[in-house]
Amino acid sequence: MKKKIQRARMWRYFLDAAAEIIEEEGIDNITIRKIADRAGYTSSTAYNYFKDLSHLVFFAAMRFTTTYIEELPAYMEKGNNTVEKWLYSWECFCKHSFEQPEIYAILFMDNLGAIPEDLLEDYYSIYEDDLIGLPEQIKSIIMEQNFSKRSALYIENAVEEEFIDREDIDYIADVTLMVWKGMMSTFMNHRRNYSKEQAVERTICYVYESVMRTIKPDKRVKINYRFLGN
Repeated sequence: MKKKIQRARMWRYFLDAAAEIIEEEGIDNITIRKIADRAGYTSSTAYNYFKDLSHLVFFAAMRFTTTYIEELPAYMEKGNNTVEKWLYSWECFCKHSFEQPEIYAILFMDNLGAIPEDLLEDYYSIYEDDLIGLPEQIKSIIMEQNFSKRSALYIENAVEEEFIDREDIDYIADVTLMVWKGMMSTFMNHRRNYSKEQAVERTICYVYESVMRTIKPDKRVKINYRFLGN
């Protein structure tokens, strides 16, 4: 128990320091030495608790998803069925990810040299309060770090509602993931002159079109999703 308390305390010191540097200098300027100096420890001490700088940055980046997690239930409540709720959850995700592209790229695109699910489980073992108040279904989506699995995990309920066939779940999850990654890469690398609002709207449009192709013809009239915008 004492070791767990000590570990949680040290994590907070380093993650607080990392989050402050991200806010002040940007995520591209973060180093293990800067983090350790600000936390009041040496770099070697930091490595006793984090195997790699990318892991520490990953955990620090999680701090910046709080607003997304808090807003997600309200977005999903706007839907009247699983497909609509799934689309509104995508809108919430896109809104926040394009507002903070560097943060979300680290969490969902970068090579961490480790299994993201394990890192996320470690994070919430320390910051379990971040999940208090979330419905169990949303907790399971948050804890499933693999993006396409997160998507499939929720929309599979649409099979029972007879909106889609089970064999389409993986297609929907994979295609929409590629849509978001493609737009995020385009947006971050300035390959198109998109504002964040345009990037969100275009991504949602492509996600919507992708899922509608799989909706059973007699069920399409029951999808009344309306893009809310920012």
